[in-house]
Amino acid sequence: MIIAVASGKGGTGKTTVAVNFALSLRNAQLLNCDIEEPNPHIFIKLHFKERKVIYIPIPQVDESKCNGCGKYQEVCAYNACRYRE
Repeated sequence: MIIAVASGKGGTGKTTVAVNFALSLRNAQLLNCDIEEPNPHIFIKLHFKERKVIYIPIPQVDESKCNGCGKYQEVCAYNACRYRE
């Protein structure tokens, strides 16, 4: 069974709920996907088996090759790239 605790707003108690719920279950895994404030370690003592650095590449527009057509906007995930006028 997978249970997710999520909210778009910070400070709603997601970590508190997730940690306490995980502690109330036997043999539970607590996965924190919060990239800004991953802090279940404040509530419980964690033992990490491995640690991985993750990142999302940030697209860069080569201004010397850009003619301003805006074509890259069609392929950019989540509309992250916008033409700057």
